[in-house]
Amino acid sequence: MIRSIDRTFSAVALIACLGMLTGLAHAAPKDADQAALRAQTIAWEKAYNGGDPKGVAAQYAEDALLMPPGSPGVRGRAAILAFFTKDVADTKAGGVTFTINTPTEVGVSGNMGWESGTYKATVKGAVVETGKFLSVSRKQDGKWLYIRDTWNADAPSAPPPAPVTPATPPAKK
Repeated sequence: MIRSIDRTFSAVALIACLGMLTGLAHAAPKDADQAALRAQTIAWEKAYNGGDPKGVAAQYAEDALLMPPGSPGVRGRAAILAFFTKDVADTKAGGVTFTINTPTEVGVSGNMGWESGTYKATVKGAVVETGKFLSVSRKQDGKWLYIRDTWNADAPSAPPPAPVTPATPPAKK
């Protein structure tokens, strides 16, 4: 009877160990993909702050859709490159640095992944904007590329300056 219990316990322990190993085998690629998604965002940030719109656009799939705040959607890598060429130049001219706050949240399911988090934009160390982002990526040929990307500021944009109206000339006496 004791031998039977020992064998049963050993079999149960073996099955449990195999289950844990199988779980670890599935977790390792998922963890690697999550790390790759975060690395993609770091590469985006480095290219953006480095004034490299081609490096930014290289993070997007050919059929990607960029959804910037206050603008129409931008579809396709060539159009995304054109968007970021102007945006990166304007940002650099303004002395703005863009920082993704860590940690971000990521998720992976098969060849699809997402990442969300917060960002801040600074000028000479002073925070000028904070906001949040959400990106969806697809793994193609072993590389993660954005297929959808959007962000928005936490606070509304500053209103445009009031129009200047000409002063009424003084009445003639």
